[in-house]
Amino acid sequence: MAQKYRIYINEKVVLLTSKVPDDGLEYQPIDAEHFDLKIVYYWALKQNNRFFYVLCNDTRAFLKRIIRNNFLIEAAGGLVTNKDGKHLFIYRNDKWDLPKGKIEKKEKNRVAAVREVEEECGIKVSRIEEKICKTYHTYIYRGEVVLKKTHWFKMRYKGKAKLIPQLEEGITDVRWFADKEVPAIAGNTFPSILDVLKKEKLITEME
Repeated sequence: MAQKYRIYINEKVVLLTSKVPDDGLEYQPIDAEHFDLKIVYYWALKQNNRFFYVLCNDTRAFLKRIIRNNFLIEAAGGLVTNKDGKHLFIYRNDKWDLPKGKIEKKEKNRVAAVREVEEECGIKVSRIEEKICKTYHTYIYRGEVVLKKTHWFKMRYKGKAKLIPQLEEGITDVRWFADKEVPAIAGNTFPSILDVLKKEKLITEME
């Protein structure tokens, strides 16, 4: 099966795919030959459509080209589950989010993921497990369109420490949510976070 990649521009989705999407959503095509993320970013925000696709024979090679031609910021974070089976979320910029942050120079992805979770939530991670996925989204940083690649990992927490939001990072709340509560908060989160939750089967494609 051909690999698909999603690049998020705010709430909009740019799908890199080797065949025309047929999942029932109305996708608007973007020409692959002249694709420029800096131009597409501003253009997509002005469109009524939310979903776009780029048809390319080799999606991995196309993504690598996008990364090569744009300023890339790498980040890491985690989906933390406690001994009661609840999952850790932070509240920032009026949305529920998963703890994450930029990878420091020469820092390994897994180390950065744990550090960011611990800094943003005030806990000590008990164990880091397998990688969940990578997500890509764009935003404006210092006046430039940048691409952020985030590495997501599963983590475990066995303690009972009080959660402490990292206020200086704009985090105003940190909270545990049971499986049955996750679909409700999924209505107020970012599209890239939905990808992580879908990978872990905490929500379905329909939610």
